[in-house]
Amino acid sequence: MAPTLLEVMRVLAGSNQESIERGKTIFFPGDPAEKVYLLRRGAVRLSRVYESGEEITVALLRENSLFGVLSLLTGQRSDRFYHAVAFTRVEMLTAPATSVRRAIEQDASVGLLLLQGLSSRILQTETMIETLTHRDMSSRLVSFLLVLCRDFGLVQIDRKKITVFDPIALAKRFS
Repeated sequence: MAPTLLEVMRVLAGSNQESIERGKTIFFPGDPAEKVYLLRRGAVRLSRVYESGEEITVALLRENSLFGVLSLLTGQRSDRFYHAVAFTRVEMLTAPATSVRRAIEQDASVGLLLLQGLSSRILQTETMIETLTHRDMSSRLVSFLLVLCRDFGLVQIDRKKITVFDPIALAKRFS
């Protein structure tokens, strides 16, 4: 049986298990892109910070998401342009980009695993874009809540937390 991305990353030179508390930064824009991350538990918010100071969420990553792959794309050390924050308490596996590149060069199946992980991220991004292109605010909110329900489970309201127990009923209400 073929190894999983988790199994491959666990044995890479320099790989490390990390835990990050909710609200803590994983990396800032401008940090060197030297590591690749595999989210094991929790959720991570990726955002882009603009010169005006405005910060826009570009992805809300769920478990088994691959992120921080900029150094793999550029093939050299470069600076990150996203801000990654633990949206919940997060457990992740990290590996140096140099080790990941070496593993790809040695075994094409590792490259295929990474491609599958990145393809999943592309689909998440397309869903986010589709959600945010709805014309009115209530449609955007409902679409976003439905994405959260699908990707992260049910939603309820408890102080500052929202949970939707019946996403089908919610979708029918606004369709």
